Amino acid sequence: MLYRLFPWDLAADASSPGGALFNPRAQQGRGRHDNPDLYGALYVARVEVSAVAEWLAGFRGQMLVPDDFVRTDGRRWALVGLDDAALRGIVDLDDPVELEARRMRPSRVATRTRSTTQQVAETLFAEGIPGFGWWSTLEAAWPNVTLFAERALDALNVAEGPREIGIDDPVVRAAAAAIGVTLS
Repeated sequence: MLYRLFPWDLAADASSPGGALFNPRAQQGRGRHDNPDLYGALYVARVEVSAVAEWLAGFRGQMLVPDDFVRTDGRRWALVGLDDAALRGIVDLDDPVELEARRMRPSRVATRTRSTTQQVAETLFAEGIPGFGWWSTLEAAWPNVTLFAERALDALNVAEGPREIGIDDPVVRAAAAAIGVTLS
């Protein structure tokens, strides 16, 4: 199972803007593994708390209130569980054997330097794989996955949700406590 946090439009089907499987490629370019000229990057996690914490990290040092879970366009943040049973060929960059085979150091995977992580993703995309796993820089025990949308979306199905998240959601509370975000 993979989990994704996304801005949900209740009227959208899964692959349309506001849907659980929509890839906002035209808005990409600054993210950890983005390269919109080559592919769309779909960021997901193996555990719910990581999907939420990756978004919450931008709010460190702030207090979140219920309105922070509603975007200016009216869409609300939602969490969805995606069945990835049909997805094959994900490379696990948390596996030392995989890193050695690609002559990659863990520091290249975990760095916050976007030019480095984007180059890693571009190299992996050139291999023809549908995506790769890596550990969250927020908590190494949280496995994240970057999918190349053009190769992976057809193999995913919505399995759980979507469900709106907010201040009272237990996953939001756990993620906020883990990374030091205050909730009202």
